[in-house]
Amino acid sequence: MNIKSVFPILDWLPNYNKAWLKGDISAGLTVGVMLIPQGIAYAMIAGLPPIYGLYTALIPQIIYAIFGTCRQLSVGPVAMDSLIVASGVAVLADIGTENFIEFSILLAFMVGVLQLLFGVFRLGFLVNFLSKPVISGFTMAAALIIAFNQFKHLFGIDVTRDHKIQNLVMDTFAHVNQSNLVTTIIAIVTIGILYILKFKFPKVPAALVVVVLGLLAAKLFHLESFGVQLVGEVPEGLPSFRMPVFDRTIIVKLYPVALTLAFVGFLEAVSMSRVVEVNHDDYNMVPNQELVALGLSNMVGSFFQTYPATGGFSRTAVNDQSKAKTHLASLIAASVIGLTLLFLTPIFYYLPKAILGAIILVAVLSLIDFKVPKHLFRYAKRDLIILNATFIVTGMVGITEGIIVGVILSLVMLIYNSTRPHVAVLGNIPGTELYRNVGRFKDVITCQNILIVRFDAQLHFANIAYFKSILENFSKLKGKDLEVLIIHGESLNSVDSTAIFTLIEVYKYYKSKHVQIAFTSLKGPVRDKMVKSGLMELVGSEYFFMGIQQAVDYFETDCKKNPIFEKYVHQSND
Repeated sequence: MNIKSVFPILDWLPNYNKAWLKGDISAGLTVGVMLIPQGIAYAMIAGLPPIYGLYTALIPQIIYAIFGTCRQLSVGPVAMDSLIVASGVAVLADIGTENFIEFSILLAFMVGVLQLLFGVFRLGFLVNFLSKPVISGFTMAAALIIAFNQFKHLFGIDVTRDHKIQNLVMDTFAHVNQSNLVTTIIAIVTIGILYILKFKFPKVPAALVVVVLGLLAAKLFHLESFGVQLVGEVPEGLPSFRMPVFDRTIIVKLYPVALTLAFVGFLEAVSMSRVVEVNHDDYNMVPNQELVALGLSNMVGSFFQTYPATGGFSRTAVNDQSKAKTHLASLIAASVIGLTLLFLTPIFYYLPKAILGAIILVAVLSLIDFKVPKHLFRYAKRDLIILNATFIVTGMVGITEGIIVGVILSLVMLIYNSTRPHVAVLGNIPGTELYRNVGRFKDVITCQNILIVRFDAQLHFANIAYFKSILENFSKLKGKDLEVLIIHGESLNSVDSTAIFTLIEVYKYYKSKHVQIAFTSLKGPVRDKMVKSGLMELVGSEYFFMGIQQAVDYFETDCKKNPIFEKYVHQSND
């Protein structure tokens, strides 16, 4: 085993180029400064005291720098995972209590163990079961849940934290008349500044700017006297080593949440890694090693009081844009967090919660992408159903339930599509030896006594009955003129035993009708199975052809334009 594949830091650190230092320092300082308000804000989403957000911004980032393969990925607390922590742990303990904190830390350990095991056993491919519609529906619902949970900070009202959109909306409207005017003004001004800086001055650390302005305003104008809620005391000092509290009963109850976080966290990290990796040709991101790195980051972090962490979209983008070349940028960012924990936490006492709520709101609203459902409506309505179902269940029932429903629907749709794949009747394009779908191409020539069918999928037990019935339907359209049935196997990449037995039945049926079956353009593995099963010997090897034209020439038939099939075949791109 190559030790560099286990410890990627041994690859880039000994070969460090001094030309990279400027970019790494710049990126590290920028991301470190970003992480301070983000860490505090995301801890609030998770239902944890602010200090745990800073702990999570520190330890996992250091561990990932040692084991991670994406050199621009910034690991730490993120909004979506924080919400999952809050909704999952709140079932077992009241938010803000000691038990809630202990369970959140235990959850980080469990997520780490799962991710590590997935990486060691090379199970990174499992994340592929989270399709784009599932991810989009989940993300949109999660973003709305996070946004509505911030209304209590934006308006200064008492809204019960919840993970169901309908409960949050009703509770917000029930208390909106109790809003604190000064808090609301602070929130509106903060949101305005964030958007102005985001679009007009994208290189300026907008979150840090509003935090500094908020601290100054709270200190100078004594905003607490106007009923504005402040963050309050934030303990100072680096996190101490402490064993997570292991409770078998709690572990069993947290397992579904841990499994969800393990997958979602990996998906977030890998998807962002793939985005930035294309800009760099000096390394390759390795998905299974990413699982190991994230797993160790969460496991080790849990012994220093962190909650689940993963790669952050916005921070990684900033890291890349700031010319970060190696994980030294992450180590510098972690140093900024460490210095903050040692010397600067008392400053955050005066930070208005309305500002943190505004930072979170602006961050999560960017996760809502209306382009995806719009595109799906145009060309993939079944996928739109999956997206909407995931969105509704996630928003109105629960996050874990939403993902499960989305995955199940995706698999059901996949199975359904595999049972009724695309089938085309083919005709000749005049003046060529090309054969195309008669339902899409005009003026194609079909032979009166020959039926040419292309089945665009592998033949297996789930779709062979459909294949058999579609042959019968097309054969009936030919009627008594049919003498030859050509099965074009260019798209047929495999056949199972059920398909072989059924093909034998199909051959015998058409033989009894005095119709000769022929095969064209079969792939090697498919031909091998037909030889070993005896099907080729039964049909006759002389009826297996390299191409359609060769088969048509063999049967020496007259062909002409015949529109009889056009309304019966499926539309396709070919």
